[in-house]
Amino acid sequence: MFENFQNEILIIARLLLGGAFVFAGLRNIQNRKLVASLMAARGVPQAALALWLGIVLQLVAGALVIAGLWTVPAAAALILFLIVATPMFHNFWDHQGADRASRINGVVSNVALAGGVPDADRAVALTAQG
Repeated sequence: MFENFQNEILIIARLLLGGAFVFAGLRNIQNRKLVASLMAARGVPQAALALWLGIVLQLVAGALVIAGLWTVPAAAALILFLIVATPMFHNFWDHQGADRASRINGVVSNVALAGGVPDADRAVALTAQG
């Protein structure tokens, strides 16, 4: 049944995956003061600069995934971003109770995102074949 809609499904998948990173980047812009202070508290040098670099990476690489352009380097950048950002913001080992559970959920979500990112390039290739 879904074979007839393979291209459409893959385009939607790219939109959802890349859109998650674009949304996160926009949310980080809105919350930049809080996020920069959290990063500084975690010992990140030049926290404001590091935050803006992360925001630009999220926005640009996410948009590239959506557009189906340069998906391999975009995917690699997003995976590297998740490897760095996940322990920084989802440090469940430092928390208890509901806060710990929430941070564990953040880790699981980021692992799931990281698992989907490499398929962005495959989605572009399959869409182009259709």
